[in-house]
Amino acid sequence: MHLQSIGAAETVTGSGHYLELGGLRLLVDCGLFQGDDELEARNREPFPFDPASLDAVLLTHAHLDHVGRLPLLYKRGYRGPVLCTPPTAALIGTVLLDSARLQLESYSRDLRWARRAGHDEQAIPDPLYDEEDVHNTLALLRPQLEFGETFTLGRLRVRTERAGHILGSAFLLLEAGGERMLFSGDLGNRESGLQRDFTLPQEADAVLIETTYADRTHRPLTETVQEFAQVLAQSVRLGGKILIPSFAIERTQVILYTLKRLMDSGAVPRIPVFLDSPMAARATNEYFEYGDELIPEVRDLLRSGDDPFRPSTLHVVTTSQESQRLNRYDGSAIILAGNGMMTGGRIQHHLKHQLWKPSTSLVIVSYQSPSSLGGRIVEGAREVRIMGEEIAVKAQVHTIGGFSAHADQDDLLAWLDATGDARIWLVHGEVNVMQTFLGVLDARGRTANIMPRGQAVDPVHTRFPGGRPPGLENGPARAARAEAGE
Repeated sequence: MHLQSIGAAETVTGSGHYLELGGLRLLVDCGLFQGDDELEARNREPFPFDPASLDAVLLTHAHLDHVGRLPLLYKRGYRGPVLCTPPTAALIGTVLLDSARLQLESYSRDLRWARRAGHDEQAIPDPLYDEEDVHNTLALLRPQLEFGETFTLGRLRVRTERAGHILGSAFLLLEAGGERMLFSGDLGNRESGLQRDFTLPQEADAVLIETTYADRTHRPLTETVQEFAQVLAQSVRLGGKILIPSFAIERTQVILYTLKRLMDSGAVPRIPVFLDSPMAARATNEYFEYGDELIPEVRDLLRSGDDPFRPSTLHVVTTSQESQRLNRYDGSAIILAGNGMMTGGRIQHHLKHQLWKPSTSLVIVSYQSPSSLGGRIVEGAREVRIMGEEIAVKAQVHTIGGFSAHADQDDLLAWLDATGDARIWLVHGEVNVMQTFLGVLDARGRTANIMPRGQAVDPVHTRFPGGRPPGLENGPARAARAEAGE
């Protein structure tokens, strides 16, 4: 078995894993790197394999950091099947077309700035792909993976199970020649406000598992909802805008469902709610089609014809002109906009116009990469650069972590306990988080390593001293070097 991570190794974004098994060359996920300039530059690096030589691509779910480089893979020669669950196939077009549109908008804006400043326009990099590339990629989709069933591809058997992260999310067991490899994808929070719990996996020889929140446990959902209600009530009293940056798939639906319940119960005043994300509005429609994946309370509402995602004061904003007009709206209003880490999308427009006002409340309900705009705000930056301007951070900033769609440490351990004596490889997490989790696993007698960036391994037999590939320092070693000025 030959495994190489082309993304999400030693970082929390850009998931993609190249595997040779059963005589086949496979890619599990092909995500976009999101974050600072250094991370995003990795999107333009060549793949460490010939895309045309791949036999198949397998997808775990439709988030951009797991599917966002698929059109680039097509541009560079891939023409094989892209296998996924039906809900993932339904969502992925919305995700990729939105990505292509945002890239074009960013490219056009950068060109205008270059012209005005007299800079070299040729230095502005082209978008990674366009809408035609996306449509060509969508033609490769094969929604043939079903929960609890096994799909055969040559000598390879692929078993798909519910991951409980977002609609259609799956973890995969790949088996050939007596070797079994588990790919967790992103596992869900077992206290999710929407998704049913993940199923437990079978035993395997090796497992690749995400570690986004492997160093902590989430706050209980009931306490999280109470905190959310208190923050909203406090923010309404300030009389300004309440900005909620949110991922379009799952997080937006959880927040809309929660807002409806809080307003119906009287826990939160019925102020206007603006959903300023065409992508989120389109994605929400798929929840009606695949409602059986959701917790019973939401599933039953959908079956009865009720809309659990529509607070009575909801307004869906479609055009950019309508979005801009929200800046002239007087009084308190909730603006729910993408994207979740504030690295792009309409939320940046609202931040530019509202973040400097003390009456504004910024309610953060999504994961924030340390290098993202949202991460810098969470860390206490007093000024941030948004759309080419320096903006003071004077808004009230509230961070509410319990809405996470990612498994916490307890969830990850419960899932791993079912994998037998599998060798564990850690991906999709910050290095310090993975190092903490290594210690937890070691105390439980589990053999684990951090998946190295840019290095191929035999996931069953390769071992690194102390769980770290050569050159990957632990936290104290890095701190000592930094203190020494190195």
